[in-house]
Amino acid sequence: MTSLPPVLILGARSDIGLAVAHRFAAAGHPLQLAARHADTLDPERADLALRHGVSVTLHEFDALDTAGHGAFVEALPQLPGIAVCAVGLMGTQEHSAAEPEAAIAVLRSNFEGPASILAHLANRFEARGSGTLVGISSVAGERGRATNYVYGAGKAGFTAFLSGLRNRLAGRGVQVLTVLPGFVATRMTEGMDLPQKLTAAPEEVAEAIFRGCSKGRDVIYVRPIWRVIMAVIRAIPERVFKKLSL
Repeated sequence: MTSLPPVLILGARSDIGLAVAHRFAAAGHPLQLAARHADTLDPERADLALRHGVSVTLHEFDALDTAGHGAFVEALPQLPGIAVCAVGLMGTQEHSAAEPEAAIAVLRSNFEGPASILAHLANRFEARGSGTLVGISSVAGERGRATNYVYGAGKAGFTAFLSGLRNRLAGRGVQVLTVLPGFVATRMTEGMDLPQKLTAAPEEVAEAIFRGCSKGRDVIYVRPIWRVIMAVIRAIPERVFKKLSL
């Protein structure tokens, strides 16, 4: 029986990251969980290993320590077959607008850090000639809106990066999957008034990612209705759009 390749989850402490870990572990994939203060994830590591009967290792990772990303990849016990980047920081638009340093942290967490680590992995996957890179972006990146344009700008950059990376690696044996979840009920959105019909659970996102990887997809909207919603929002003329409270 051929063993399945390990799945590296960057930002494994997040609700989506842990849901993705459970979904792939349930299918028999070994896991590499990467996060800051990774040792504090030992209870989650033990639970995943016991529940699903797979190997689970912990790896110290800081998305903003871009200078250390190359060494991080080199130190992995095995190059993963799939890497899922669930790193992100929403912050608040009010704080980002008032404090430029807060805005920079949001931009780096949603674009620079994720793009850097996936770039390192992309080079290794390309040299091997196989692998899947998954970037969790956001529909917020499809058009700047007054209520979240700093977060949206970071995600817009990440979406464009993933698109270009996918184009570069086409025909090289490496899949690049862009995931656009829409609203997700997580700790990051706790307290927000989210519309139930447009809000996914972390497990729903994980299932969409698992299926997207297995089917070789390029871009997935976790709930298809978001494809329609964002097409409408993108089509609104700028002179009208700037008068709306979105």
